[in-house]
Amino acid sequence: MKNPKELSEAEAANELMRLARQIAHHNRLYHAEDAPEITDQEFDALVRRNAALEEAFPHLVREDSHSRVVGHEIAASPLSKVKHEVRMMSLDNAFSDEEVEEFVARVRRFLSLGEEETIAFTAEDKIDGLSCSLRYEKGELVLAATRGDGQVGENVTANVAHIADIPQKLSGKAPDVFEIRGEVYMEKQAFAALNEHLLEEARKKAEDKGEEFDPASARQFANPRNAAAGSLRQKDASVTASRNLRFWAHGWGAASEVPGEKQHEVMQRIAEWGLPISPDLKLCNSVKEMLQQYRSISEGRAGLDYEIDGVVYKVDRLDWQRRLGFVAKSPRWAMAHKFPAERAETVLEQIDIQVGRTGKLTPVGRLAPVLVGGVTVTNVTLHNRDEIERLGVRPGDRIVIQRAGDVIPQVVENLTRGQQREPFTFPDHCPECGSEAVAEEGEVDVRCTGGLVCPAQRTERLNHFVSRGALDIEGLGEKTIDQFFSLGWLESPADIFRLAEKRDDILALDGWQEKSVDNLLNAIEAKRRPDAARLLFGLGIRHVGAVTARDLMKGLGDIRILPEKAAAIHSYREENPREEGESEGKFNTRMVERIKDILEVRADGIGTAVGFALADFFHEQHNRDVWNDLLDPQTGLLDPPRYEVETKESAVSGKTVVFTGKLETMSRDEAKAQAEALGAKASGSVSAKTDLLVAGPGAGSKLRKAEELGIEVIDEAAWADIVNAAG
Repeated sequence: MKNPKELSEAEAANELMRLARQIAHHNRLYHAEDAPEITDQEFDALVRRNAALEEAFPHLVREDSHSRVVGHEIAASPLSKVKHEVRMMSLDNAFSDEEVEEFVARVRRFLSLGEEETIAFTAEDKIDGLSCSLRYEKGELVLAATRGDGQVGENVTANVAHIADIPQKLSGKAPDVFEIRGEVYMEKQAFAALNEHLLEEARKKAEDKGEEFDPASARQFANPRNAAAGSLRQKDASVTASRNLRFWAHGWGAASEVPGEKQHEVMQRIAEWGLPISPDLKLCNSVKEMLQQYRSISEGRAGLDYEIDGVVYKVDRLDWQRRLGFVAKSPRWAMAHKFPAERAETVLEQIDIQVGRTGKLTPVGRLAPVLVGGVTVTNVTLHNRDEIERLGVRPGDRIVIQRAGDVIPQVVENLTRGQQREPFTFPDHCPECGSEAVAEEGEVDVRCTGGLVCPAQRTERLNHFVSRGALDIEGLGEKTIDQFFSLGWLESPADIFRLAEKRDDILALDGWQEKSVDNLLNAIEAKRRPDAARLLFGLGIRHVGAVTARDLMKGLGDIRILPEKAAAIHSYREENPREEGESEGKFNTRMVERIKDILEVRADGIGTAVGFALADFFHEQHNRDVWNDLLDPQTGLLDPPRYEVETKESAVSGKTVVFTGKLETMSRDEAKAQAEALGAKASGSVSAKTDLLVAGPGAGSKLRKAEELGIEVIDEAAWADIVNAAG
């Protein structure tokens, strides 16, 4: 695998796209279905690679990147949904001492603290369980919910009543409202006993039926975390009651009052109220002490009754936590220091080629099953043609695989590379439709050229179009799409909105009744005025994930003008090609500014990859045909309303703010974060579109340009007044 600095922008963009999809797939299996395919270490390896690429190419960060997404949208469930009052975030990860040192340095820079000032951190073991939030009102437990996607979880109030660690009433005086957050987990002994019980149940069922018992057919949990999740997320609370679950508090969410000014003080108060906290929670006053605690916990890991996968550090002062705030999916004031990846040897039995909805041909290695980190691994990603060549892998090779986190396992070594064997030949035609499969210039991924002709792409594109993150049409699942596609009723997304014409034909199919047909058609009809960002994401344009789609729509407002914007980008690219001797970096910088101006979007995730993808998509006639079929006013199929964004009301809402000079009470990053929180756009350059310049001592060319353009200029104190006035 290449060092990120050795990659071209196109290679990096493609790998980031692949990683976003892989990580999302495994997040769904882990968070929504409690059925991971890979180990935690393997998942962490994918996340680390994603982070390294984003650091090297910050302008390519995708909206659907793992760095911006928490957990996963909850799957279909018998449990009711609960909207969290305060979003449940996840944590960024560190895997080395150097990364922990950089985390502390980053906190120090953000807060503008000198080296002489001590920053205290709490350090505690990170238990491997299911995140759960407990809401207490006047000391009484009124609601328990899983994390879900961070914004919406599942109501498990009845289920947690059977967990002895969770009191129905807090001891002593507690705030009127206080949400305690932590992990529901299962101890190793209870996990082993549960799997033994499930095995015995399966054996008895087979005997009752007079069948030969196959232990491999018995449903068992892969690890204690999955067992805890599966046991808690039960419609029948008596099932939860039969499982020996535990709870461990590590923080809080919504609170009418926070009983302390420091992290360790509030955690001690939670313990006094009657909830368990980590016995290894310790206050550390230096990086050295943090790493000592990490090693101490790591050394005692094997003797614990429960599974842990790292150590969590948190800034102790709560006022500093508030200043540090959050990035897209995680707090700046906390970090999980994960334990090293685990490895194992196995045999690569075969290599299959899968075709994705964008036509990418992805090789997947099928393995002789091997246990890594408590999980049985049978598949491994081989990424692309170049990765196969780099590793020199062929069916029959003995390989070393690594699981790092909850990610797809990766091959780290080919032990039989030197043996004589025919090399694996990567296909040059699509295995699904027979169309030519090629890699575009500058790209490593091989793609089918069949487009909508290719069954793999056509049905996948339709499945994506109606998925939860896109139009979210209930009742139109994969099986239904496959069935309607095979009957010739669905060729493009627009055909979905013509299914009402097929009502009698659908009713004649096996399994369809009047009510189910009407429910489906009503669900489709309800999406005639879809959210514009969801519609854009649903089209499956390369590099346009859910977050990017939202950022684009914030700038565009009206989705109907996107084709003309894309055409303008295409024309500019054609008229201003990369000059001879011009570096790729300079070319991209030049292009990015023009792309953002055309799209009227300043989000960091909008760069050349997104701009060129839009230009290429709308340059293809068949894509314009699909677009016009959906949105042409004469067809009347869809009428998405103008995209409006709710922002915190302030004096700078909707304005573009630039910071220059030396800021004395905050760092530049903190200032930009404040501006975005107030509904403003934080830009790095002054232009005619700039509304406000905040100038500190030493302001130079930006200040002069602002004065020339007649832009309002204020100092840091006036900016603080704006922030304080907004609350």
